[in-house]
Amino acid sequence: MSESIVVVGAGPAGMSIATTLSEHGIRTTVVDESPKAGGVIYRGPWRTTQTMPHLDENLQKKIRLQQELVVKHQANIQLQTETRVLGPLANNQLLLSHHDKLSQLDFDYLFLATGCQERSIPFPGWQLPGVMLTGGIQLQLKSGLVRPGHQAVLTGTGPLLILVACQLHRAGVAVQGVFDATPFMEISKEVLALLNRPQVTLEGMSLMAYLKRHRIPVKYGWGIVKAEGGDTLERVAVAPYNRNWEADKQHLEWIDADLLGVGYGFASRSQLAQLMDLNVRVDEFSGLIPVTDAQQRSSRENIFCAGDSARFAGADVAIVEGQIAALSLVAELKPEKATDIQAQLTELQKTLRRYYRFRGAFDRANQRKKGLLQLPEPDTVICRCEQVKRSAIDQAIHEGCRDTVSLKMRTRVTMGDCQGKTCGHYCYDRLAQEGFHNEQGHFRTRFPLDPIPFSAMEDEA
Repeated sequence: MSESIVVVGAGPAGMSIATTLSEHGIRTTVVDESPKAGGVIYRGPWRTTQTMPHLDENLQKKIRLQQELVVKHQANIQLQTETRVLGPLANNQLLLSHHDKLSQLDFDYLFLATGCQERSIPFPGWQLPGVMLTGGIQLQLKSGLVRPGHQAVLTGTGPLLILVACQLHRAGVAVQGVFDATPFMEISKEVLALLNRPQVTLEGMSLMAYLKRHRIPVKYGWGIVKAEGGDTLERVAVAPYNRNWEADKQHLEWIDADLLGVGYGFASRSQLAQLMDLNVRVDEFSGLIPVTDAQQRSSRENIFCAGDSARFAGADVAIVEGQIAALSLVAELKPEKATDIQAQLTELQKTLRRYYRFRGAFDRANQRKKGLLQLPEPDTVICRCEQVKRSAIDQAIHEGCRDTVSLKMRTRVTMGDCQGKTCGHYCYDRLAQEGFHNEQGHFRTRFPLDPIPFSAMEDEA
C-alpha cells in the first residue's frame, strides 16, 4: 500500500480509524498534540501509577484497552505525539509543529478527528483562579493526577456533572453540591430514548446512587449566578433557574468553595476542517461542523471527518464513526473486500442510529437556554484575549452590528491567539438573541491555528 494516510487526532475516533485500517494491513500516520494516545477520555495519566482509585472500574478498563490497542497495532501506526497541525500548506499537505520545529506532512487521504472543546459561559467572577471547565477538571484528575481543590461546586447541565462530582469525591474533594440547569422533569421525558442504551443508563443511575449515598446534594433547575474571591475563588452564588434559564436572584445561595466546575455543553473543534475549505454547516448542538455523508466522507473526496469534531456525541459514537470512515476507505482501496465491508457498514450504521437516539435525549433535555446570556454584567470580560467587556458588545449591537465580521471589527472579539474558542459562542448566541440568525455568519478561522514562535523560524531562513 503506497498511499500516505494521515489521521489528525489520537482520541477515540482517531485511534478507531487507525486500528481499523491496521486490521486490514493499511499503515497510517497519527498526529496528536498530547504525549499519549487516547484523547482526554482514555489516555490516562502522564506518569506511571499503580492505582487510580478516583476513577471507576469501567473507565480504568477502557483506558487499559486503549493503551493495549496502541501497542498491538504499533507496526502499522506511526504515532507522532506532541505535534500540532498548524494548517494546510497546499491541497494535500499539512504544516506541523513539534517542539517548536516546523515540518510538512503530505497525504493522499486525510482523516480529521480533532475532537471538541467546551463552551465557555461568562458570568461575574468566571476568570478567578479556581473556576474551571469540567473538562479541565477531568484533565487534572485523570492525566495530571492532581486534586484541583478541596471544596467543590459543580454547575452546568448534562451527565458529565454527575460523573465529575463522583470522581472529585473519590479523589478526596468535598463536593458541596451539583446544580444542573435542566429540570429533572425534562430528563424524565426522555426515558424511551435512554432505553436505547440500557447499560449506559444503569451506569448513570449508579453514579447518582453514589452521590446520594455520600449525601452530596444534587439540585435540578438550578445554576451559576456569580463567583467571588480575592486572589482565588472563595465562594459561589447559585440560584433556581426558570424555564428560560434566567436566575431568580431573590433566592441566591452562597456556598464556600475553592473549586467551581462549569459545564454548559461542548462545541465541535472544526477549525482545521474550515481551513481545509471543507463545506460546513451550523448544527444546533455542536456549532459549526463539516458536512459529511453516511460514510463520513467530507466535501473533498480524500478527506473524512469523524468523532466529536464532525458532530459532538461522545466517545462511543466517535469510535463507531471512526470504524465507518476507515472501512469506507478500505472498500475503496481494496475493492475485492467491498461486499464484506458493505455488510459491516450496514451493521455499524444501524448501531450509530441507535446511539444517536440515545444521545438525542441529552441534547433535547440539556439544550442551552437564552437566560445564560443575562449572567455577565456590563464590566464582565467576554473575550479574554482582547479584554472585551459585555458593555462593548452591547454598544456595538446597539450601533448596528448585525454580523460577526462587523462585531469583530468594532470590538476586537475573537482577534486574539485563541481565535474565538472562548468568546465566539457567546457572540453567536448574542447575535441570535437579537434576531440576526440569518445575517450573523461565522468567524473565519485564521492560518496558523496556533502561534508560531520566532525560534521555529530560525531553521527556515
